[in-house]
Formats: sequence, C-alpha cells, structure tokens
Amino acid sequence: MIFRLDDRLVFPNPTLADEDGLLAVGGDLSVERLLLAYQNGIFPWYSEDEPILWFSPHERFVLFPADLQVSKSMRQVLRSGRFKVTVDTCFDDVVEACSAAKREGQDGTWITADMKAAYSRLNQLGYAHSVEVWQDEQLVGGLYGVHIGDVFCGESMFSKVSNASKTALIWLCNTGQYQLIDCQVYTEHLESMGAQMIAREDYIGILHNSIA
Repeated sequence: MIFRLDDRLVFPNPTLADEDGLLAVGGDLSVERLLLAYQNGIFPWYSEDEPILWFSPHERFVLFPADLQVSKSMRQVLRSGRFKVTVDTCFDDVVEACSAAKREGQDGTWITADMKAAYSRLNQLGYAHSVEVWQDEQLVGGLYGVHIGDVFCGESMFSKVSNASKTALIWLCNTGQYQLIDCQVYTEHLESMGAQMIAREDYIGILHNSIA
C-alpha cells in the first residue's frame, strides 16, 4: 500500500514501503518535511512528470569512512595537487551540474526545478552542503547532500574530468565529521571505494543514535 500525504507533517513507518522502497506519494518539499524525511531514513526521488515520490529502500547503500578504499593510483592523484577542494562556495552550481547527469535507473533528470529550490533553502539554513572540486579555477566535480547528526545523506555527485568526484568523496570521508555516508542506491563505482549494503533497520538505528 502506497500512502498519500496531505498537509499534515507526518510520514508512515518506513517499514511499510513496497518492495521497491516506495513509501509515499505527494506532500511538499518544505524544509520541515524534508528534514523529517531524512531524520527517518526517507528521501524524495521522482521525475518532472511525476508527483513527489518518497522512498525508504529495504537495504541502504552506505560508506563508513573507516572502510574507505583508495587505490594507489588515486593516492597519486591526491598527492599531485591537481585538484583544489572547497565547501559550500557554490552550492547551486554543484546541484545544477549534478542535474545534467542521469541517476542510474531513471530516465531524465530527477533534480527538478522544485528540488533545486528546496535544497538551496536547506543549504541557506545550514542543513545541506556541497563539496566542490576545482582544476585550473574551473569547477570540475563535486557532490551535495544533507547533514543529519553525524550522517551525511549524499544526494548526487558529478565529474567533468577523471577522478574529480572521487576526490570530493574522499575529502568528505577524511573530514572526520561523519560516521556514515549514505549513498542511497548501489553503484559499482562506490562499491569499489568500500561502500556496502546494510539493512534499513540498521541504517535507521545509526541515524537515530546520531541524532540523539
């Protein structure tokens, strides 16, 4: 059963999501609703021609910074000084660049105009952050996501040159600020860096302990 949200600021129990992780439809992208969603292991993911869809997958693809795997060649890239990394200097530009790439398993961009506006508000209020990677003063890679407790809920990443997005993720892991990076959905690229699947219950437990 897929729940339809109304004006009330509530979500159903995440364990009621269907086999694809779809939990609810509708609602809005207000700051309050988005924060409530992330605090309970729920995130929006939909296309421009769809209503807002809210997901809580049965398994969560995550990266524990302590498990980060960096290849020998990538270590050489990091030592080379090829890239410069900044934080929150051009959040909207990072989101825009991410929107140009398709998310695996979905046609077209899932970062709609409403999504861009919503996450920009979260950034202005200090809840969402971007990591930017620069080469020769040009933005060549980065990622953005939502900070809940000491969990970073990654939303999307992009790379215009080889290894730029990897540099952003490695930098994020090495800040020491997060016990967990939520990658949401599986990719071979992230698995090669140490990401793994964990049960939704385990993820939500870590999330709630982090908030507490």
